[in-house]
Amino acid sequence: MQKVYEFLKDAGTYYLATVDGEQARVRPFGTIHIYDGNLYIQTGKTKDVAKQIAVNPKVEICAMSKGDWIRVCGTLVLDERVEAQESMLDAYPNLRKMYTTGSEGNTAIYYFKDAVATISSFSHEPEIIRL
Repeated sequence: MQKVYEFLKDAGTYYLATVDGEQARVRPFGTIHIYDGNLYIQTGKTKDVAKQIAVNPKVEICAMSKGDWIRVCGTLVLDERVEAQESMLDAYPNLRKMYTTGSEGNTAIYYFKDAVATISSFSHEPEIIRL
């Protein structure tokens, strides 16, 4: 998991793919965090992406760094614990201007369940990491 986290942190931006009805949706993300032994992402509760994840939590993310690329596919699980939300916002303090925690807050954080990461390159065989 640490290698996946470090790859995504180094990339800076990754792209999250969800499904909206029969249409794929992809958008840039930048939050990646390890908490309680799980890999987390963050968004706003009222955003379309959160609504899409609620309907179909199977997602995939993709990023490139230093000539390699990573794909992480799995199921996202909403974590409503305040301490998990606080940990994410502590890792990204600039988000505190936009997001609040708790049941009345507007932040949504998700961890990957049953996820598989594949790091690929034109110069080496793919490396598969199960999270």
